[in-house]
Amino acid sequence: MKVYDVAVIGGGSAGVMAVMRTVLNNDECVFFPGTPKHKKRSRAFWVTTVENMPAHLPYKKGIEEPNKMSLDWLAQSPFATKFNWQKNRGVVKIEKGIDGLFHITDDKDFTYLAQYVILCTGVMDIQPHINGSIEPIFEYANAQLIDYCIRCDGHHVLNKKIAIIGHSSAAAWAGIMLFERYHCPSVYILTNGESPLFDVETSELMNRYNFNVCTEKIESILGNAKAKKLDGFKTTNHIIAADFAFVSLGMIVYNDLAKMLGAELDQRGFVITDAKGKSSVEGLFVAGDLRANAKKQIYTAWDHAVDSADEINIHIRRKKRSEHSKLS
Repeated sequence: MKVYDVAVIGGGSAGVMAVMRTVLNNDECVFFPGTPKHKKRSRAFWVTTVENMPAHLPYKKGIEEPNKMSLDWLAQSPFATKFNWQKNRGVVKIEKGIDGLFHITDDKDFTYLAQYVILCTGVMDIQPHINGSIEPIFEYANAQLIDYCIRCDGHHVLNKKIAIIGHSSAAAWAGIMLFERYHCPSVYILTNGESPLFDVETSELMNRYNFNVCTEKIESILGNAKAKKLDGFKTTNHIIAADFAFVSLGMIVYNDLAKMLGAELDQRGFVITDAKGKSSVEGLFVAGDLRANAKKQIYTAWDHAVDSADEINIHIRRKKRSEHSKLS
């Protein structure tokens, strides 16, 4: 069976950059971007406009479209023979064989062998349940009236009334940072029926800044997503006015494949790596949002991917050099 130099699993920003750097390093790569179901569970699928990255504004799908353009170019480039693009394929099983290779099974039950793996399966934000469903949030999230990442989209709230959906100190800090940075005239923390878990420091700042906390369940979102207008939220007994909102409930970490290999995880489920993305499993590298102790941004995902692909290339070249010396 054919042995690939590198398998890249995951088709977001980290995965695409890992593929590009691997192939342009002239190492043979097999790429699993994920099934349509996987893609719908990804952060990239729900992102429309990307305003905090140079050159992404022209795209209606601010991550997916430039990624696809890069992959299409690579498939037609002089390095095309090094690029094995398993379109709409995801990985369901991975193990390290006694041969030292990674044995990878895709969703069509095909098996592949690779010397190295760059895992880029990422995360997804936890959604709030409104009347028992996460569906009500999506039309407003797609219209970028309700967002998740204050680094990516915090600038939207300049001089606007905001609401933060969450009940932890992390949610409170999101509101504090936005208030301090963008002069929001009012900030509501909506715990959506959960008990508040704010620490002393955040509680003191929230009091100083006159934040309002509503612990009632959210019954509906008020506004018109198609007209790009958010009016606020209806809770059990109140109408909460808000021009913009953020969800701060944590993340679902897509670490199933890392767990199959026994990779070391932190308390939140992110994979622990060294500075080059190398995990505790020999030959397994991690790039992007799945990596522990890293910003969840496009530019950090790219940086991770380049570091990992280049480090793998060093190992491959070193091995070839050694084998050549033995033959000589």
